[in-house]
Amino acid sequence: MRLHPLLAGLPLALGLSACTTAGPLPGTPEFAAAQVSRAYDCGLRVDRGRIVGHMRKDERHRFALANAAFAVKSYKAPRACDAAERASVQRDVAALARR
Repeated sequence: MRLHPLLAGLPLALGLSACTTAGPLPGTPEFAAAQVSRAYDCGLRVDRGRIVGHMRKDERHRFALANAAFAVKSYKAPRACDAAERASVQRDVAALARR
């Protein structure tokens, strides 16, 4: 039984798409930057200084770089935020500020 050539590459394409759509790993400065950026998109208040204050010096630098990249992306293509996402982002940002 032979597969259609387009179907043969489907598992590879699905695997690659999962790699490109996954965001930063939780617990990383890049994840914190993504959540802070998303919180701003959702219109939430963010205590950025408190979040950064809990990070080591090397993490602060990574956070700043990632935050700048997310801010540019957000500015160019802001997205709306539904109630469920807003609540999730709010929980994440609050946890980052308490960390």
